[in-house]
Amino acid sequence: MFHYAKITKIMVGLVVLSFSLLLPLSTGTAHASGGAWHLYTYSNAFQGSRNYYVYTPANYQPGTSVPMIVMLHGCTQTPQDFAAGTQMNQLADQHQFIVVYPQEQYINNASLCWNWFLSVNQYRNSGEAGIIGGITQAVEQDISDWRIDTHHVYLAGISAGAAMASNMGATYPDLYAAIGIHSGLEYQATTNAYGAAYAQLYGGPNPTGQGDAAYNTMGSYAHVVPVIVFHGTSDAVVNPINGNQAVQQWMRTDYDASGGSYNASFSSPSSTTNGQVSGGHSYTIRRWNNSSGQEIEEYWTINGMGHAWSGGSSSGSYTDPAGPSATQAMYTFFMSHSR
Repeated sequence: MFHYAKITKIMVGLVVLSFSLLLPLSTGTAHASGGAWHLYTYSNAFQGSRNYYVYTPANYQPGTSVPMIVMLHGCTQTPQDFAAGTQMNQLADQHQFIVVYPQEQYINNASLCWNWFLSVNQYRNSGEAGIIGGITQAVEQDISDWRIDTHHVYLAGISAGAAMASNMGATYPDLYAAIGIHSGLEYQATTNAYGAAYAQLYGGPNPTGQGDAAYNTMGSYAHVVPVIVFHGTSDAVVNPINGNQAVQQWMRTDYDASGGSYNASFSSPSSTTNGQVSGGHSYTIRRWNNSSGQEIEEYWTINGMGHAWSGGSSSGSYTDPAGPSATQAMYTFFMSHSR
């Protein structure tokens, strides 16, 4: 689901609110669950504009403060497609949280990939990072339609969207209590389009150095960002080494952000659990805790799975229903963390 102009499938914002627009373009009820699916546009004077969808769960009571999950799609996908495949909206109906789906547009990437690999999108108040950060804040501040519990705001993505999630954790650690990286890459695995193909096939630079780079990018906003990572061991699009590197990079970033008090070792997880989906894939879950016993990193490797959302629905693209549910696992991990 990664595309590069013949570079092989790559999937590839915050400014002052006075420059932002929160304009409903159309409204309507989507999905059999009965929740509301609304389309908006976010614009600012520096990074440009993007459409985004907001899903309000069925039976939501106006004025009730609820968590929010921002979902970043992969290449060739749309928010509708990504929502159908992950079934995140159905989970929102069950547990009452808002889901936000920023949308890449053809004019910015012909394959609808988030341009995670461009340096301009890897810093705060810059490019697509600035736009996604701006969308997050715009939804938080629209108290006429919902109330967001800003202590429980999270972000997850797949492939290019997952690589962009790494960017967002480094550029806006103050906005997200935790992030999810599914079939993605470490922060700044490359800083240009030419390096993206190499990184997805062979991995990025040493994750220790990239961890330090992410921490430096955080600047005065630096703090520990808990991370959950999913990767299939048979992913031929984004080499599984990238999953290892994403965990190791964030392990180092969180070490730096904690002042050295969180000092985990990739080879020595706090716990390891093996599982098996009935009639489907086996998998391994590794977890790393801080000195207080709080889980900081969680890594799911799904044996034999390719480049797909684990446990997703076949009603969406790039999903593997035979895997454990990444949607449920991410929700569980997210809700155990607050900002």
